[in-house]
Amino acid sequence: MRTPFLLLLAATLLAACASSAPPPLRSDEFALVGRVAVRYGEEAASGRVAWRHTETDDDLVLSTPLGQGIAEITRREGVYTLVGANRERLTATDPERLTEQALGYALPLAGLPDWVRARPQAGVAADARYEGRELVELRQHGWTIEYLAYGDDRLPQRMRLARGALDIRLAIEEWQVAPR
Repeated sequence: MRTPFLLLLAATLLAACASSAPPPLRSDEFALVGRVAVRYGEEAASGRVAWRHTETDDDLVLSTPLGQGIAEITRREGVYTLVGANRERLTATDPERLTEQALGYALPLAGLPDWVRARPQAGVAADARYEGRELVELRQHGWTIEYLAYGDDRLPQRMRLARGALDIRLAIEEWQVAPR
């Protein structure tokens, strides 16, 4: 059954929280908490996500809707580590290679920290469509990212990422960003 792999995929794409009290965020850092739903062909899975992203580190956690841990992904000193619910540990210096190991195919994770903040990844070709000042659709790395709702803080609240048969929906319930 592929459902655990779909949840692992969601963990790989989206999530993070440090387990101890984290230091204050700097200008380009963030933390988010929300829900994720993943559909791949006829299979579907959903869960909770938490993600703390800094310039040098990522702490990712994916859990079931009832709060049971499914996967943790960390990035430290350029090394990505994925630990699944079965405690199997995979490491790689390239997040796409890590997802290739875990899922059987690579995912373009390099752009995700920008995408969740409604901006194209710098230095990579992109097709972006705006309505006023809000990004409503972005095409980059073969992905189509739709921004379905924004909060009063102009940060995305709901988004959809699609590539081929893979469809990921993210509902961000809580943002933490550095003061501007």
